[in-house]
Amino acid sequence: MDADAALGKIRKLLAMAEAEGLPEQARESYNDKAADLIAQYGIDRALLEEAVPTRAVAGDVVLNIDHPYARDKITLLAGIAGPLGCRLIHRTHPLLGATAHTAHLFGMAADLERTQILYTSLLVQQAHALALVRVPPSEDARAFRRSWMAGFAIAVQDRLTKAEAAARERHRQGPACGRSVELVFADRSARVDRHVAEVYPRLRTTRSRNLSGSGGPAGFQAGQRADIGTDNRVAGNPRRKQL
Repeated sequence: MDADAALGKIRKLLAMAEAEGLPEQARESYNDKAADLIAQYGIDRALLEEAVPTRAVAGDVVLNIDHPYARDKITLLAGIAGPLGCRLIHRTHPLLGATAHTAHLFGMAADLERTQILYTSLLVQQAHALALVRVPPSEDARAFRRSWMAGFAIAVQDRLTKAEAAARERHRQGPACGRSVELVFADRSARVDRHVAEVYPRLRTTRSRNLSGSGGPAGFQAGQRADIGTDNRVAGNPRRKQL
């Protein structure tokens, strides 16, 4: 299947998974297929790019992250980007008396593409699921929702990590062809890291957030049910950074 056809199928499946009122059994049946397609697309594109004489280079894209819950959306995006081979730099700056948030994503073209597609879909799925959650009367609503969203992101990251590993294992067990998939991805990861270092030579690691809400377990369960691209979709309009 060519790249356009693969992405078209992924987008179609994600759109189906985002539908409101979809039975959980149907949504879960999409999940497994979605993760498989996302992972296989990444492997196919990586091997195709490595087979041509001109070496692919790492790129980057800047996404504006809207309020409310901008930091929590960044957490979800990071949980998607990491397993799919991308790096995320969270940037903040003052804007009209508030704090504006942007995510600077680094990665190979195919990985940036599938990260943005899945993020767009999961934002919708997350919003649908969170709208149905009842906050305990004794708990601060924003604190509960932040912890719920953190649990959702952890589940998504865990599922994507497993899907990527399973896809690579299937490829290793298939017919041998050229460089191993692990060597290909290790080389691509190094190129991404070098690009990050060129743009941010003095990058600092920030402290992790401490969330007080009790919504984590419920959010994790919702993230386990979310469609993660094994039968997915999406589109966004990111603002590309000119370097």
